[in-house]
Amino acid sequence: MTFSLRSDMFENEKPMPALCTCDGAQTSPALAWDGVPDGTKSFALIVDDPDAPDPAAPKMTFVHWVLFNLPPDLKSLPAGVKTLPSGVGEGLNDRKQTGYTGPCPPIGTHRYFHKLYALDAMLALKGTPTKAELEAAMQGHILGQAVLMGTYKHPAGKR
Repeated sequence: MTFSLRSDMFENEKPMPALCTCDGAQTSPALAWDGVPDGTKSFALIVDDPDAPDPAAPKMTFVHWVLFNLPPDLKSLPAGVKTLPSGVGEGLNDRKQTGYTGPCPPIGTHRYFHKLYALDAMLALKGTPTKAELEAAMQGHILGQAVLMGTYKHPAGKR
């Protein structure tokens, strides 16, 4: 079985619901995974948007959520997760906060990549690392990666 990531709130490469965005409650989407690689000791999750600020001329990748040391027996995160399992670390998003920040594209349709990494170790990260610090710590420990991509564009007249 292939390592895969899915949501019951949106399909891969399809629009994310407004509930998960700044046009709604900025509720983190429900995520579930299966096909976990043998030897997985933890998971890390990064949600980012490579189309910021304008998909026609992207200048940066905006980070929406950073989690690490998710336990190996975990198979899902519920929508709007408020309480994470003990030992799970949260990194900084690009609003310089921990936690999920929903899509809020200033122009055009953006892509939001939900990337789940199966790792062969718990990571020895302290505090609230950035995406770059998490990626550096994961080097040499990635057993597999599952990706779910959602899109979002503000409804007409919203921006």
